[in-house]
Amino acid sequence: MAGWLKRVLQKPKQSSNSRSSSTATPTRSPSSSTSSPVRSSSSSASSSVLHPRSPLTSASQVNISSSGSARWTKSYDVCICHNEGDFAFVEEMVSYLESQPETFRCFLQMRDATPGSAIVTELCEAVQNSHCWVMVITPGFLQDPWCRYQMHQALAEAPMANGRTIPVLKDIDRKDYPRELRCLYYIHVTFKENGFRQIKDTVLRYLQELCQSAPSTTERLESCKRKGTP
Repeated sequence: MAGWLKRVLQKPKQSSNSRSSSTATPTRSPSSSTSSPVRSSSSSASSSVLHPRSPLTSASQVNISSSGSARWTKSYDVCICHNEGDFAFVEEMVSYLESQPETFRCFLQMRDATPGSAIVTELCEAVQNSHCWVMVITPGFLQDPWCRYQMHQALAEAPMANGRTIPVLKDIDRKDYPRELRCLYYIHVTFKENGFRQIKDTVLRYLQELCQSAPSTTERLESCKRKGTP
């Protein structure tokens, strides 16, 4: 009788130990399974941070002056659209761009237009043969029908091309900014040096992205040979 009572009293102790051991086992399992998503999420976060920066880094390393790059598919890097009354300012800007290490090729109508050719023809060809278009928007620009014509030609050529149409505001209020360009950010020239540098950086960035995304002449020729295209 006494032995039976002892066995009965000892059973709860054993069951409590077994319950504690069985309870301890699941607590280790969630902790281990939770640590795995934390590590995977941290690794995925680090990769997602790297991906947005990698295109910019690789684009900045592109040599836009290399032989066969997409830059040479057009005659000019940038076409300057301006009113004749702003020629002194524009001439200084062009001198700055052309003196850069990249030696940007600028179309300046009063300097580069073919004598005797039709104005409409020259304006349209200048837009079509240039990668980027700088619109020097001044009070004179707003009153010049030829400037507005060229602006509309540029927008028709590439209405949503980021970085190709570069509005530059000078001596006008923001409220006078042309409605046709209000979907685009502009450069407000307060100090010439800063404004010229912003223009250069915008043109350079576009050319780098163009050369990065477009195959070079050599690559196109090799691709044609592989396909058997003459």
